[in-house]
Amino acid sequence: MGIDFVLDELNALKDHALLREYRTIENAQGPFVQITGKTYLSFCSNNYLGLANHPKIKQAAIAAINQYGWGAGASRLVSGNMTLHQELERKIAEFKDAEAALLFPTGYMANVGALCALVAKGDIIIGDKLNHASIIDGCRQSGAAFRVYPHNNISQLEKLLQKSSIFRRRLVVTESVFSMDGDTAPLPEIVEIAKRYDAIIMIDDAHAMGVFGRHGKGMIEHYGLEGKIDVIMGSLSKAIGSIGGFIAGSKHLIDFLKNKARSFIYTTALPPAVCAASLAGLALLQDDTSLIDKLWKNINYLKSQLSKFANNIAVESPVVPIIIGSAENALHLSTKLYQNGILIPAIRPPTVPAGTSRLRISLMADHSESDIDRLIDLLKDFGFLVPKDSKSVKGDYA
Repeated sequence: MGIDFVLDELNALKDHALLREYRTIENAQGPFVQITGKTYLSFCSNNYLGLANHPKIKQAAIAAINQYGWGAGASRLVSGNMTLHQELERKIAEFKDAEAALLFPTGYMANVGALCALVAKGDIIIGDKLNHASIIDGCRQSGAAFRVYPHNNISQLEKLLQKSSIFRRRLVVTESVFSMDGDTAPLPEIVEIAKRYDAIIMIDDAHAMGVFGRHGKGMIEHYGLEGKIDVIMGSLSKAIGSIGGFIAGSKHLIDFLKNKARSFIYTTALPPAVCAASLAGLALLQDDTSLIDKLWKNINYLKSQLSKFANNIAVESPVVPIIIGSAENALHLSTKLYQNGILIPAIRPPTVPAGTSRLRISLMADHSESDIDRLIDLLKDFGFLVPKDSKSVKGDYA
């Protein structure tokens, strides 16, 4: 048999409309992308502020390559710790109102590394049911007991905390903006309950950074919770337009993770030019919040347009899920949009629960209202969006 089983697995995925294949982008990330020489309107990038192709970010990366070369050569604890790593960590800590920060090559590695370092056998993690896969994987790999509460259900979170007194450490973890649903966590209530039971609080703020808060600092700033979150995870690959993840918190926490987080210790450091690009992205965000205003103008415009239909699609952030139902129907609608020049891949299990396959719309600051209108018109033409005066509302798109 050997490795031959993979073909059977691939065929099974294909039969259930779950086979994943990627399309290759031939130009820079932006509202319009080229695929096989054709131009498509993209509504699927986390490049919320449109910074991935910003001239200042490109210039910063090029200048850093000229000075530092490309690769860091080793892990941070061997010889890969370079000036730009430390400068970026200092700027992140300042931006997130924390004492210190620690860079990881990806957000996935930040979540897994922090969770596996902070808890182990004899401890318990309690997390939202819809937490990101990186959080779930970190919880499972940590060796700690792992319990989930129904999405944003605060009373069930408290019940789990009430039953957790036998454990050495308790850690509550949630996304602040949920990456597949676009809704937000009730952070003030979560913090209040977790503190009451002396639990560690970890927030994944990846999709809120550069989007929420008066200065774009994220959901913690939005709710005024500075200094109340023990472990802050964030990402540089979304609104900042770069790559990498981080943990921010107390100096003691960061020193602890430097010595305990395996996904930090045993990996080569980010290229210094990546740090330069991230520094430029942070500076752009701090110097001018107009891009955040443009993004929210688009969010509110999409919300106003969708409110004309009976589908009851919630819009709370740049991430707007269009729930279809079956994987087959989601793939069918995604394909029809693609054939009409719009790129929104279908999101299917195991990324989302069975029966909730969807199109995940991601808005960017540099989308125009006419771009949004084009998407709305196609969804309406395809029979998915149902006018409010219609006698019936469709369930699964067919």
